Order: sequence, then structure tokens, then C-alpha cells
Amino acid sequence: MAVKKKSEKVSTENAVENKVDDQVVSEENTIKEEPTQEEKYNELNNRFLRLYAEFENYRKRTNKERLDLITNANSDLLKDLVPIIDDFERAIANNVESNDIDGIKEGFSLIYTKYKGLLQSKGLKAMDAKGNLFDSELHEAIANLPTEDKKMKGKVIDDVEKGYFLNDKVLRFAKVVVGQ
Repeated sequence: MAVKKKSEKVSTENAVENKVDDQVVSEENTIKEEPTQEEKYNELNNRFLRLYAEFENYRKRTNKERLDLITNANSDLLKDLVPIIDDFERAIANNVESNDIDGIKEGFSLIYTKYKGLLQSKGLKAMDAKGNLFDSELHEAIANLPTEDKKMKGKVIDDVEKGYFLNDKVLRFAKVVVGQ
């Protein structure tokens, strides 16, 4: 029996070797042919056309997104301003029949405070120019007035129109009167 097991073991090893040899032979029989120059050209041209089309689609999509962003950029601000318009309309409707001057003043003051608070929350900040040195980066001089006080020479004497910053960038220059 020992001889029989040994011969079975050898025949199993030979079968494994034959399978391996068969695989090698089968791999040698399927040799891939090299693509021709025309096939290479067609493949590269196809790849180029697909890449170009993909880039054109990307460009069109980003241009459309940019246009949408520009056209709808102020929508958030306008949505926040609509309640203030409603407040003004209610104030105007109530003021037609009202004789209470103090109530009217208080109503408009409340609307002004609400409006100013909204603009400040969006990044708008008023410029404080009066008494500061004239700076052409922030101010626009509309007049020069002679001053007797030497400390006020070259400084802003009066704000004719306030200037504003939007997120620390000048939105509107202050129109000022400068002392000479």
C-alpha cells in the first residue's frame, strides 16, 4: 500500500506540472498583435475629441453658473429689504389719518434704525471723517475753507456726504470740506 500511495502522489504532481505547462502553452499561442499606426492615431484622436468635448461642457457649465451667480447676487439683500418697504408702506398709510407728530417721528426713527442695522449686518459701515486728516484714498474734497485754527489745517472740517465702507473696502468716498 505504501508503494501505491507514493505512485499516486507522483501522478498528482505530474498532473499539476502538466496543467502549468498547458497554461504556458496556451499563453504562448495567444500572442497579441501590435496596433497599427492608423489604429493608434484613431484611438488618440478619439481620446482627444472626448477630452475636448468634456472641457467644452465644463466651460459652458461654469459660464452658466457664473451668470446665474451674478444675476442673483443681490437676492439675499433684497429679501431682507422687503420687510422694511412693508414698514414704510404701513407708516405712510397710518400717517395719512394721524395727527400725532411725535408718533410719526418715532415710527420713521424705528424704520431708519431697522434699515441701518440690516445694512450693518451685511457689512456696510459709515465713515467717520470729521476732524480726521484729509486722505484722498477715503475722501473727496469738494471745497477748501480757510481756517484760523492751525490744528484744523489739512483736516476735514465738515462732511457734506457720508462715505461708506463695505467689508473694509471703500464703497463711497466721503465728500468733505477741508481746512486750509
